[in-house]
This record gives sequence, C-alpha cells and structure tokens, in this order.
Amino acid sequence: MRVLAAMSGGVDSAVAAARAVDAGHDVVGVHLALSRMPGTLRTGSRGCCTIEDSLDARRAAEKLGIPFYVWDFSERFRADVVDDFIAEYAAGRTPNPCMRCNERIKFAAVLEKAIALGFDAVVTGHYAHIVTDAAGNRELHRASDEAKDQSYVLGVLTTEQLAHAMFPLGTTPSKAVVRAEAASRGLTVAQKPDSHDICFIPDGDTRGWLADRIEPVEGAIVDRSGAVVGAHDGATSFTVGQRRGLNLGVPAPDGRPRFVLEVRPSSNEIVVGPREALAIRELAGHRFTWAGLDPIASGITAADPQAPDALLPFDCHVQVRAHADPVPAIASVRDGELVVEISEPLLGVAPGQTAVIYVGTRVLGQCTIDRTVAADLVAAP
Repeated sequence: MRVLAAMSGGVDSAVAAARAVDAGHDVVGVHLALSRMPGTLRTGSRGCCTIEDSLDARRAAEKLGIPFYVWDFSERFRADVVDDFIAEYAAGRTPNPCMRCNERIKFAAVLEKAIALGFDAVVTGHYAHIVTDAAGNRELHRASDEAKDQSYVLGVLTTEQLAHAMFPLGTTPSKAVVRAEAASRGLTVAQKPDSHDICFIPDGDTRGWLADRIEPVEGAIVDRSGAVVGAHDGATSFTVGQRRGLNLGVPAPDGRPRFVLEVRPSSNEIVVGPREALAIRELAGHRFTWAGLDPIASGITAADPQAPDALLPFDCHVQVRAHADPVPAIASVRDGELVVEISEPLLGVAPGQTAVIYVGTRVLGQCTIDRTVAADLVAAP
C-alpha cells in the first residue's frame, strides 16, 4: 500500500513510520504545520507544532530513507480547532482541542488530501489497535499498553476514516519498547520528551490566553437556589469543578468549600455548590458518531420498535477524559441524543467534553456532551 506517515517530530510517529516501511509499504512522511502563532516557534515550547519538531521529523524521515514534506494546515487548524476552542469557552463549555484536531484535521483534512493524492492510508503514532473481522469490518480497540492507550482521543473517528487509518504501535507492550527500538534504528528522537499542554498555548496559561481573546464581563456568582453569593470578572475564567479563585462574599451555611457547578453564558452567571453536587449520573449529546459498525449492525442492541430512530438501552463503559478510568453505564439513543446513564457518579463533568463509549476494549462511538444531570436529581439506573 501507499501510505502517508504523519510525523509530528516525536518518537512515536517516527517508529510508526519505520514499522510501516518494514511492513513493505510505500511510505511518504509528512509533518503538519498547524500553527503560525509566535509562541509555537521558540525553542523550549511544550506543544507539538514547533519548528524544532518539523526538523526532528525531517531527520527521522531521512534516516528511514523516505520522502518528506511539510503540509501547511495552519488556516484550517485555526478555523476548525483554535476558533472552535474560543467559541466553546465563550459559550460556557469545556472543549477538548485534541479531539477536534483528530476529528477535523488529522483524520479529515489530511486524509482527504492524502486520498486525493493516491494514498491508501494515513499512519500515526497513536497507541490504539484496529481489529478487522472476517467480513473486513474494522473496529477501534484499546492499545495493549493501558498506560499509554490513546483510543479515547481517537473516539471521534468515523467508519470511513477507520478504513484508511493505521496504528502500528497499538500492540506494543510499553513506551520503553518504542524508545529502545528508536535508539536501535539510530533515530535521534529516541529519548525526546513527550509533548504536553495545548499545542497552541505552549506556556500552559489557558486562562490568560483566553482573556486576550474573549472580552471579560463582570457577573454574579450564585448558589443552586439562585441566591447571589459573590461576583466574578469574567465567566471564561471558570471551569466546572474549580474551587480556587472564587470571589465569594457569602459563606456556605455549613462552612464547607464550594465548587463551580455550572457556567451560564446567557445570564453571565457562575453557579457554585458543595463538592457532592459535582457528581453526575447522566450525560447526553446530540453530536454523536459511531466508530466502525453501529450498535445495531454490531449486534449490540436493536432499534426501539416504538421509535425507529432510537436505540434500545445497552450495557457499556463511558470515559470522559483521556486518562480517566472508564465507568459502567447504560447507553441509548432517544430524541436524537446519545444518552448515557452512569452506574457510578462522575465528578466534574462539563458540557463540551467528549464522552467515549466502550464495549469491552472496543471504542463504539462518542458524543460531545451537551447536558448533564446531577446524581442527586436523578435516580440510579
């Protein structure tokens, strides 16, 4: 196959490209230039899109003896990821830019261009595993190394995108094995530290970055009853679950700490309450997709005979953060929403986050969370 290796400049993508070469594929390396922001250009940036990263990727490609190119997707990245990030925070939501990047850039824009140029698949260094059944249907599964598993951030992939994806590191037992392999191949990135933080906010100061882009407006901090207990100088400075930095002039009746429970952009209010009120028992989202065969075609559930567009409830696990533990749940589709009733209350889940649904090790699908229901407002499933 003719495959495109997305090379970020890190050790994982370099070894993934090397394994694709070893497998006999015709491999071309590409580094994605995603940002022209000054903060991502200086040495020491903690993101993943620096000039140094592109040079590391080029050196790795040269060592592997494969052609190498840089594709400029900075305008698409700004519109589909950065602007979306700002808009979501302005709407009182908590977005995940890595999910949007995988969804709209790495496995949409890049794949679209790759297929147009005659490539059969895109190879990345993600730790996830694709299983193909006897009929040729592809399923996305967790990686062998649970500590490095990245199937959560790939939960946005569609059936068509999975058909053109390759993850050579999925069955690798540990990151140490990947680093050792890179060293044995003479790749200079063998001991390069992993990237972290949001790539377009390389100094990690999300609050300060947002303050420069969203006009802060003073508003009220209220409790669950609607009583004003303080004031804030800009709602985008707060996230669900936050405890510090609350300007509360009225103490809680029981004297216990209070946490941010909700951000209400329409009224410019911050809702606070006790820690136990952060626990949610149900979440739902209209924007949902399936990875591989849908639940009906997979034999996991059936259509609701009373509403053909709905799905009957089925057992699953749900994960709401990249490194969170999955928890047992019951999912269904009704009234155009993927609804997930959680067996164990989750803390600090906010609209805008992504809920990924698993059946065993398989990623079944995902939704962007539009609403949550507090555990003390709904009966346990």
